[in-house]
Amino acid sequence: MNIVTINDGKVVTTSLAIAHGTENDHASVIKLVRSYQADMEEFGPLGFEIQKGKPLPQGGFAKATEYAILNEQQSTLLLTYMRNSDIVRAFKKRLVKEFWAMAEQLRGQSSADPMTVLSDPAAMRGLLLTYTEKVIALEEKVAEQAPKVEALDRIATADGSLCFTDAAKTLQIRLKDLIAWLSSHKWIYQRPGTSWIAYQDKIQSGYIEHKTNTVERSDGTEKVVTQARITPKGLAKLAEYFGPGNDSLAVIAA
Repeated sequence: MNIVTINDGKVVTTSLAIAHGTENDHASVIKLVRSYQADMEEFGPLGFEIQKGKPLPQGGFAKATEYAILNEQQSTLLLTYMRNSDIVRAFKKRLVKEFWAMAEQLRGQSSADPMTVLSDPAAMRGLLLTYTEKVIALEEKVAEQAPKVEALDRIATADGSLCFTDAAKTLQIRLKDLIAWLSSHKWIYQRPGTSWIAYQDKIQSGYIEHKTNTVERSDGTEKVVTQARITPKGLAKLAEYFGPGNDSLAVIAA
């Protein structure tokens, strides 16, 4: 696993890399990030991404993993909150060295004289080959993703909505994981004694809607029940988080 990478021109690491390097469970590391998120955001906004779970032998996928993207200051601060064992100290030194080396590499690339490169046939051939390979790889990726993107577009413009149970089945994740994610990412909330309620901004974005139904009680009286449901647009957005490679997308779009 690479400790540091370049993301949008910035040198970063992840909570996954830190957990692996310090031999800690990732759940504990991401919990530490959440606990001290305010401290870390003093050094820049925190980014979070979702890693799709591995395919299971019995079908479906394992639980998706949310991880944090950290810059050098944020990752250094996170390590100070960990127990200072020999493993953690060794990883701190390695992380500092890798951040420095990657930063030097970026500075070297930005300071290269373009006229020198243009006058060097060997360098030009190398650049052309590199960019040609990148273009071919990008074209292949676009072609591979085209059916999935089309499926997402068809989902987003479809009619109807899904209850949380059906949405979880479509995304091939557990219902409790979906509800936990929706709650922690401020899509839904719950008052004591009530069903789940959608945040107004998510309703305005078209991700969730409320459906009101009238049900009959056992004593013959009627009760009005409001249910939050995932819209096609919301399902397409969730599919981006939980992996656009989910095969069930094709089923929904059909």
